[in-house]
Amino acid sequence: MPIDELATLIGARLVEIEEVIDYGAKYKDVVVAKVVECGKLEGSDHLNVIKLDDGGKTPDVERDENGFVQVVCGAPNIREGLVVAWLPPNSVVPETHGTDEPFVLGARKLRGVMSNGMIASARELALFDEHEGILELDDNLLPGASFAESYELNDYLLDIENKSLTHRPDTFGIVGFAREVAAIQGKEFKTPDWLGAVRPDFAPLEGDIDAPVVSIDDKTLSHRYQAVVLSGADGAAKSPLTIQTYLARVGVRPISAVVDVTNYLMMLTGQPLHAFDYDKLVEVGGGKAEIHVRSGRDNEKLVLLDGRTITLTPDDIVIAAGETPIGLAGAMGGANTEIDSSTKNIILESATFNLYSLRGTQMRHGIFSEAITRFTKGQPAELTAPVLADAVRLMEEYAGAKRVSEVAESYPGEAKPYAVTLPYQKVNDVLGLTLSADEIAKTMQSVEFKVEQEGDVLSFTPPYWRADIHIPEDIIEEVGRLRGFDTIEPILPRRDFSAVRPSKFDSVRAHTRRALVRAGANEVLTYSFVHGDLLTKAGQKPSDSYRLVNSLSPELQYYRQTITPSLLSVVRNNIKQGYDHFALFEVNKAHPKQHGMTDENVPAEVDMIALVVANKKNQQGTAYYEAKRLLNYLAQSLGLELQFSPMEADPNYPVTAPFEYRRSALVTDKKTDTFLGIVGEYKKSVARGFKLPDYAAGFEIGSIPVLEAVQKLTSSYRPVSRYPGTERDICFQVETGTPYQQVIDAVNAALKNVQVEVSVSPVDIYRGEGTKVKNITIRLALTPHEKTLTGDEVGAIINDVAQSVMTATGAVVI
Repeated sequence: MPIDELATLIGARLVEIEEVIDYGAKYKDVVVAKVVECGKLEGSDHLNVIKLDDGGKTPDVERDENGFVQVVCGAPNIREGLVVAWLPPNSVVPETHGTDEPFVLGARKLRGVMSNGMIASARELALFDEHEGILELDDNLLPGASFAESYELNDYLLDIENKSLTHRPDTFGIVGFAREVAAIQGKEFKTPDWLGAVRPDFAPLEGDIDAPVVSIDDKTLSHRYQAVVLSGADGAAKSPLTIQTYLARVGVRPISAVVDVTNYLMMLTGQPLHAFDYDKLVEVGGGKAEIHVRSGRDNEKLVLLDGRTITLTPDDIVIAAGETPIGLAGAMGGANTEIDSSTKNIILESATFNLYSLRGTQMRHGIFSEAITRFTKGQPAELTAPVLADAVRLMEEYAGAKRVSEVAESYPGEAKPYAVTLPYQKVNDVLGLTLSADEIAKTMQSVEFKVEQEGDVLSFTPPYWRADIHIPEDIIEEVGRLRGFDTIEPILPRRDFSAVRPSKFDSVRAHTRRALVRAGANEVLTYSFVHGDLLTKAGQKPSDSYRLVNSLSPELQYYRQTITPSLLSVVRNNIKQGYDHFALFEVNKAHPKQHGMTDENVPAEVDMIALVVANKKNQQGTAYYEAKRLLNYLAQSLGLELQFSPMEADPNYPVTAPFEYRRSALVTDKKTDTFLGIVGEYKKSVARGFKLPDYAAGFEIGSIPVLEAVQKLTSSYRPVSRYPGTERDICFQVETGTPYQQVIDAVNAALKNVQVEVSVSPVDIYRGEGTKVKNITIRLALTPHEKTLTGDEVGAIINDVAQSVMTATGAVVI
């Protein structure tokens, strides 16, 4: 299939292609040549005159009487008989291919001697960063052969966006990706036998070193850990150039045969490997070959291979020799077991680790290696053994290493195969297709699912690398994706459908938003995650909040306990923008620790309604009453009648923590006796912390209690009165410590048996400077429904109210 068609198909059915890189165009002019003569250039201490045999394949180049091409070269490793990569005249140096200024070679004289092109190093070939000498090719290559064809560089590199493959660890290896590419083309794929074997055969044992004893503290840390000891590895040995060029293509720098084998198999299969120095491990472990997979400990230190010293936490997974850490599992080995030129015996590790723990480790310690990237996708435990077995084979072939111990293993997470069953017609019903059972079976068999049929029901057993398959819908999605969602013919639904009626809870929240906006408030939306300092400034304890171990930033590290601190944090910014008087509200969720966890083991959510009102300039009156007015407006629009109770002391709950209890009240719906929340002004420490103006107050109530109160209400409808109503104001002089609510309670007690409709509202609260009394003025609105009230009847009601208040509070009517 042409590469552009293949890229389009992969983009439609597998993953987005960011870029297609044509490697063949980069290396099309590179020729395999053999050095037939090598002599010193007269007058130079490092240059050599080289005669190359290119098989006579390169046209338009100057040759001697034997058909050889002359090149001047200063590489220290140039010698007769060497097979090299030659860049003839008029070719572009691959290192500069695709740049704004590609370097085109020519034939020119150096120290008076003609040089035709150049012999290239690995860096000049854009393979890897090696420039001390020229690249030495395999001896069996024939002069004149294409360098690109000899090392499979007449190839295309697909640069993909891997976000859509996060749940597919198998596609983070070339074999798994190739399996998917075959399937979306409708072709059969067969996993190599060595990779498909869950219990593979290892190379023969050629030594008697004790295998390490492997233990795993908790199977949630690692489902499987395997290790084997190899001896006699040549640390200086290089892997075949084919392997080196393969690694270079995918962005991995070749180092040595031992390291290259682990990287090659990781890229091929997706399974990372790691090697420890066996003798150093025994020394660190107190003379014993023991590998212990456990959680890190508070303030435990580990020096990594890159020289950094990190502080471990119980959220990290540690590889330990006995009790001494020697590696950060899945991320990086420790310096105390590093392989170096003195290494004689190595322990090769193949394991899986908890992907969620490693994601936290990745962010906490800033390690973003190829290995941890794959581990955090969730590698299957069944993959460790075949990859380890092939690594042993390749280590022996490329580095001369021999297996000298049995394979040590701990396998607490061994899983049994499972099947997903569904009627084949359900696939068609969901996708809108008309596939036969056989077509569905063949589609899934192309990605190596085992499929069995019994009547109209198909049973699918996923291969071990497809741990993402659990329910029938997963199978249906796979069938649709592999056959192409773009091939499904769009048709109108055949079934009737109707809009979903909003739930009562959603209706109450929507009504709340509309009511508060009508009252003049502005809705905001803030993050559910907050900084610990924000909690402290609001008088709340960070220890009462759930903390994210892998937060995006310190600003978003804690779940908030209530909404009020988030609202207070935006007041100052609005004032700085020139808004002097405003009210902000938010209808959202909080996650206080006191509410515990859900059945799904996630923090329980609490739905809240919070508001803050602030006034920078006009500070007449008290902010508490403005917040209370807005709350009453909301309550009346919902049909609720609020009752406000004084607070004897600070209960120190998360919701009450920001409020000054002496200037706040607990809020209850009077009709249903449902507790709702709190309204009041803020503590001075809170006001200072958030730089609030002196005039600031607010409330926070629970959305669920509001819903419960609304649902308990009975109809209170009364027709509009045909008789005229009247209003009367009464001013009571009371002691300064008498609460307003005490006056209102006495008023309501007097009106309890009155046969007319009466509403009570505050008019004014005044206290003269230096006095011990205050004046509370209220307004009574009387609406009769049976007849017009006489002056005596109105006076009797007013007298009863006055008498009730005076008896209850010791007030004087003025």
